[in-house]
Amino acid sequence: MSQLEQAEAFRALHQGDPFVIPNPWDAGSAKVLRHLGFKALATTSGGMAFALGKLDGNVTLDQVIEHTRSIAEASELPVSVDLENGHSHAPEDVARAITRVAEVGAVGGSIEDWDREAEIYELSHAAERIAAAREAADATGFPFTLTARAENFLHDAPDLDDTIVRLQAYEEAGADVLYAPGLGSTDQIRAISDATGKPLNVLARSGLSMSEMAQAGAQRVSVGSRLAWVAVAAMVDAAEEIRDSGDFSKLAVRVSPDDWLG
Repeated sequence: MSQLEQAEAFRALHQGDPFVIPNPWDAGSAKVLRHLGFKALATTSGGMAFALGKLDGNVTLDQVIEHTRSIAEASELPVSVDLENGHSHAPEDVARAITRVAEVGAVGGSIEDWDREAEIYELSHAAERIAAAREAADATGFPFTLTARAENFLHDAPDLDDTIVRLQAYEEAGADVLYAPGLGSTDQIRAISDATGKPLNVLARSGLSMSEMAQAGAQRVSVGSRLAWVAVAAMVDAAEEIRDSGDFSKLAVRVSPDDWLG
C-alpha cells in the first residue's frame, strides 16, 4: 500500500470493530506481528529504548526517526509512532516531530502531556501542543491519525476527573484518538468513553480481556512495551537456568523465521 492507502486503512480501523494494535520493538518483531495477521502497528518508546541499550525516555528524536523508518519498511502496515512528549516542550517542536515521522512512513503518532522532568504540562500549554501537532498532521497530505495522551495515571496523579477534562481539551484541539494509559478498571474506561467523542485507545493489562475493554468503550487496545518485556523475561529465564545449572532445556523452542521474515 502507498502511505496514503495505509493512512486511510488506519483511519478506517478506528471506525470499525474494536481492534488490537500491538507494539513491536524492532524490525524483526514488526515482521512477526505482520505475519500473525495484525492490521496496524504502534511503536513503543520503552521497547525501542531497550533495543538500543537505554532506559525509556533516553533516546533522541533522530533515533526515533530511524526506528520509525525501519518499522515502516519492515512491516508494510500502518504505523503509529510513540513520540513521547514530542521530544520538546515547545508546540512548534512537537509539530516538527509529527512532520518528521510522517516523512519516513508513519501514518499516525501520539503526543504525551508529561515532560520527562516529572511534570505534567499545564492544561492550556498541553492543548496548545496538540493543536500544533494537528496543524502539522493536516499538512502531511494524508489523513495522519493524531493520538493525544493524558499521563496522569502513569505518573502518580490518578485523577479521573482531571484526566477527562484533559482529554476533552485535546479532543477540542484536534486529536483523532484519545489515550489515558494506566487505567485500571472498566469503570474508568467507560467514564472516559462516555465523556468524550473520539475513539479511545486503552493500554492492555493482564487482568482485563479484550471483550471487557471493548464493551467499556475501548476502540483500540495497545500493549506498550509489554511484548518486549515478555520476550526479555523469557530470555532471562533461560539464561539464568544456563548460568546456574547448565540446563539448556529452555532453548528447545520452535520458531519460524523463514515464515516471519521472508
